[in-house]
Amino acid sequence: MTLRIVVLGSAAGGGFPQWNCRCPVCALAWDRDPRVKPRTQSSIAIETGDDRWTLFNASPDLRSQILATPQIQPRGLRDSPIRSVVLTNGDVDHVDGLITLRERSPLTIYATSEISAIIDANPVYGVLAKDVVARRTVDLGATFQIDDTTIEFFGVPGKVPLYMETESLKIGDVGGDTVGVDVRKGGSRLVYIPGCAVVNDDVRARVEGADALLFDGTVFEDDEMQRAGVGVKTGRRMGHVPLSGAGGSLEEFKGVNVGRKIYIHINNTNPILIEGSPQRQAVEAAGWEVSEDGLEVALSDAAGTRHAHGDRGSTAA
Repeated sequence: MTLRIVVLGSAAGGGFPQWNCRCPVCALAWDRDPRVKPRTQSSIAIETGDDRWTLFNASPDLRSQILATPQIQPRGLRDSPIRSVVLTNGDVDHVDGLITLRERSPLTIYATSEISAIIDANPVYGVLAKDVVARRTVDLGATFQIDDTTIEFFGVPGKVPLYMETESLKIGDVGGDTVGVDVRKGGSRLVYIPGCAVVNDDVRARVEGADALLFDGTVFEDDEMQRAGVGVKTGRRMGHVPLSGAGGSLEEFKGVNVGRKIYIHINNTNPILIEGSPQRQAVEAAGWEVSEDGLEVALSDAAGTRHAHGDRGSTAA
């Protein structure tokens, strides 16, 4: 039994290049520099059953992602292989794509009570008719089954979505607002954490022994956006641990036993998007990969036979 994953979108909110940005990295993309590849906003799809796929987050770019990914395109008259959506937070770049799924195809949305409350409180999501789109609230630590796949939510340090921030905002709290996902099928295991404010002992313990890890790669340096002149917030202020520096994910995951370590949810300012850059070389030297749209990962049996392909529609053995 093979656990098949397709990266639908590998960029952070706004995508890459961001529509209104000519930061040094975005400028390369606008100028068609071959060292960078455009990317859509973060989401993955997993084949949870026989030709039955589950979206993990639904980005604003979902329609274009479906157009680019044969595995999740319709098979017949109103017959989509997309049967479920799993949400890891309530950020716009992870829930806005739900609106794309409003044409009365049967779906089940899985989320924590905190994330479900965000969807329920916004009347625009009423277009997801409840007689065909079921909503299932899942507690942290409780496993649930989608087809042949066992899934578990676990809390990671994070924060509420930007549009829900108040003066009493706390960053790094662990609860149902920001979660990671443990995915198991056959003898293989994936851990998916697209947003994380701190890599602590609990996060390291959760990741230990996974066949593959898809982890928050938002910014390389904590003050990256400030240096680029495109923002005032640090990565940590946004709820995203940087890759480099003291407490960064490159340092904190050293020695953790993981089959493949792959960065996802990469901000448009992050120089790891540039193939051959010093930052990209540092990441690769540390044993990490940088995801791109269309990346396929296939994990087979307990040994986790792993294959990756950069082109959409390619078949992992």
